[in-house]
Amino acid sequence: MAVARRRIDPADGQAALNEWAAGAVPPSDAAPTVPAVPRSVIATAVRYSLEEVTARAPGNSVEVRVPPFGVTQCVEGPRHTRGTPPNVIECDAATWLAMVTGRLSWADAVEAGRVAASGLRADLSALLPL
Repeated sequence: MAVARRRIDPADGQAALNEWAAGAVPPSDAAPTVPAVPRSVIATAVRYSLEEVTARAPGNSVEVRVPPFGVTQCVEGPRHTRGTPPNVIECDAATWLAMVTGRLSWADAVEAGRVAASGLRADLSALLPL
């Protein structure tokens, strides 16, 4: 199976993840109008981590959405070709990056309603944290 070409240099992506982790404020403590980390850092960290998930679990059966920063398809299984995919995961960037870095578990995020996951394969607990 072909793996998509990386758009974010791994060193730049890891640096963005590290910067996010160093400056991230827990979502409950953050003022909604003042981001603790620059938007460009968040965007790079999200896009890099989505590429990393795809590299570790190539496929097209699950679509992971982190609006407005990125989307990817991953996990082996039936290929989706038209319309809304049957397995969709969606969350905000702070939740995604918290799961990627191990600050928040998949189960806790789903239980708290911070992740919308639909479909039988819409479970990334085995892939997160990265």
